[in-house]
Amino acid sequence: MTRHYENKYIPLATFFKQSTAKEITLTYNEIEAIIGQALPNAAYLSSSWWKKTKPPALHFFAWADSGYSVKSVEIGKCIHFHSVVHETDEITAAENEQKDILVIREAEFEDARPFIKLQETIFSETDFMLYGKSDIQMTVQSIRKNFTSWKNEVNSILLLAIMNGQFAGYVQFTGGPAPRALHRASVIIGVKQEFSNKGIASSLMLYGEKWAKEAGISKLELNVIKENKRAQRFYEKIGFEHEGSRKNALIINGEFVDEFHMGKLI
Repeated sequence: MTRHYENKYIPLATFFKQSTAKEITLTYNEIEAIIGQALPNAAYLSSSWWKKTKPPALHFFAWADSGYSVKSVEIGKCIHFHSVVHETDEITAAENEQKDILVIREAEFEDARPFIKLQETIFSETDFMLYGKSDIQMTVQSIRKNFTSWKNEVNSILLLAIMNGQFAGYVQFTGGPAPRALHRASVIIGVKQEFSNKGIASSLMLYGEKWAKEAGISKLELNVIKENKRAQRFYEKIGFEHEGSRKNALIINGEFVDEFHMGKLI
């Protein structure tokens, strides 16, 4: 039977559907990162909100539908979940508890502050992005303004990757502004170093391409710095082709660098 809980809890339901661990502990911050919105005041005031298991409350289906129940609540700190569905031997259980759980969702207004921190971290970790550390000053107000613009445009979107309740990466699709360019979108992707080699970039692109096709986009484009061989191999692997280059496209650490332009038909 399909549960019609609030849309805000769908990402949390996705999280629990992927879990095979017998015990899960999530902090309030991690849960809010997963759903992209603040929890209601009742969730901070009483453990009974978490332990409700009957309508008209519907939020509990997000974990109950995957066989989890609330074991205990530390108000304002974290929630301990337990599953009888995933009862296994000790060795298998230990392996399952270490499994990474990835949720990809569209950015919400409440994500403005953590998105700023995410970008600042990524920009400080690499010289292969358009912006470097401290190159751009972002405010919550300006980011929320951008979110509003993207949500009003049918061919633009910002997707966030949340791994184990932590902001791990993002991909931004920006559609062409002119009627003749509505079929194409430029792509910018970034992943924090601590979450590298976990398939996050591939998952973001897979999810993003699905959205793009539904939005009527048939061409994806991006620029990659010539020295960024790893990124070039990744883009080639997922179907992007080299379409040209730009000499002295950027100045990084006082040196001119070239960019490759890549594209993919979808």
